[in-house]
Amino acid sequence: MVDLEPVTADAGRLRQVYGCFPSGVTAVCALEGDEPVGIAASSFTSVSMEPGLVSVCVQNSSTTWPRLRGRRRLGISVLAEEQDRACRQLALKAGDRFAGVDWSASGDGAVFVQGAVAWLDCSIHSEVAAGDHAIVLLAVHALRAEPERAPLVFHASRFRQLAAV
Repeated sequence: MVDLEPVTADAGRLRQVYGCFPSGVTAVCALEGDEPVGIAASSFTSVSMEPGLVSVCVQNSSTTWPRLRGRRRLGISVLAEEQDRACRQLALKAGDRFAGVDWSASGDGAVFVQGAVAWLDCSIHSEVAAGDHAIVLLAVHALRAEPERAPLVFHASRFRQLAAV
């Protein structure tokens, strides 16, 4: 039998347990005027094939998400294993998140990080309140992937690389 402990107000312990599950890292970005706006998100997952839907979870305390929420299109870039520096830059609380990050924008205002392993051009399908986060369902309109390249992996609060077994 597995001896479980009750969930307490200790967010650190819950974060530690959640961190046992590795995830990829994405950049969620769009143009605001002529300037890129974006966040790093590791809570990204595929949801549906028909229609094509993905999801990302965003903290309610984010000051960037309200700016992205109103954009016509959002670019999702699945970061490559060598893009840990770009991820840290996009996760900054203040300052220029795009300093040193190569990016391009679509005609609809989605922003994509160059050198990623996959890109999705999305629009918001719906948003669901979920505790201290919002679950954002995104409709996929266009995409591209380079599956032979390895993604950036986040596990136990550290960036890691995949290894073939």
